[in-house]
Amino acid sequence: MEQATETPLKKTPLNARHRASGARMVPFAGWDMPVEYSGLSNEHNAVRTRAGIFDVSHMGEIEIAGKDALAAVQRISSNDASKLQVGQAQYSGLLTPQGTFVDDLLVYRLAPAHFLLVVNAGNIAKDYAWMVEHIKGAGDAVAVDSSSRYALIAVQGPQALSVLQPLTGVDLAAMKYYWFGHGEVANVRATVSRTGYTGEDGFEIFVPPAQADQVWLALLESGKSVDILPCGLGARDTLRLEAGMRLHGNDIDETTTAVEADLNWIVGWKKDDFLGASVLRAQKASGPRRRIVGFEMLERGIGRHGYDAYVGDAKVGAVTSGTQTPHMKKAIGMAYLSIEHTAPDSEFDVDIRGRRTRARVVPMPFYKRQK
Repeated sequence: MEQATETPLKKTPLNARHRASGARMVPFAGWDMPVEYSGLSNEHNAVRTRAGIFDVSHMGEIEIAGKDALAAVQRISSNDASKLQVGQAQYSGLLTPQGTFVDDLLVYRLAPAHFLLVVNAGNIAKDYAWMVEHIKGAGDAVAVDSSSRYALIAVQGPQALSVLQPLTGVDLAAMKYYWFGHGEVANVRATVSRTGYTGEDGFEIFVPPAQADQVWLALLESGKSVDILPCGLGARDTLRLEAGMRLHGNDIDETTTAVEADLNWIVGWKKDDFLGASVLRAQKASGPRRRIVGFEMLERGIGRHGYDAYVGDAKVGAVTSGTQTPHMKKAIGMAYLSIEHTAPDSEFDVDIRGRRTRARVVPMPFYKRQK
């Protein structure tokens, strides 16, 4: 009988650079990725106060083009892509007919009939198959998995603009949040978007994989004056949680609807029919039975993914994300709770390995940068 062999981990174009730089590497969504370089707290606080650089080349890129590309994107994504001008992006959901999440994604409008959809690393094959299947009725539109054409580097933090601007002719100061432009970065052709997953100002840079290391090194050199740090997945997770950003697989998945996830703002309510529309409209009208909330621990302990939430002896929900945040220095998290327990300042208990620990519902985001 043949022994099953594990699928080897995929590597980003910057893998050798991470290893040479002493990053601690871990398997993540089928990829060999850096979880930290100089320590999670150090990296987290660098992004909050100065600048950090992330390799996010494991993310997937799927392009949809053709005469009816807009209709195709409108059908499969929750947000209203017709509002996008060329050069603009939006956060959206890839939803099931039940209004739950196949994935969350960013939609970039490259041209009137050409869109780039950035999806999560572990979902690339699944998302691509889903898109191909569900754009069939939209007309003249084709989906192409172009992930191998892109490396993706994120520069995040209050000094991100000053780090990146010397390397590019793109006018970054004139670029609005969730817009993008084309040009060169460190003499490499690139697409630069003012987007990110940290709650800070910042930019994400699409470059050809063969030139990713050149751009990475140029950014580190340009950022020396502000003490920029290379950052791993650990800091990326704590930063996004402080900013109240949902993580697919934890806070949103195929069991949670966009309404339950408190993401009504990424639903194009005035659009024509799209996947999940009827369920979401009904749920919005009647009100969901549960909803995601932010919470902070009132007693010592950290509420982690999967921990149950109680009011008295009744289980009222479960934690989806939780951490001790390096910047805010408190234990925070997200949880789905029965709707009657979701009002701000409502208290509940998190079962931390058999010990009931007090928590309180607080507004999200937990952290909001000063503009």
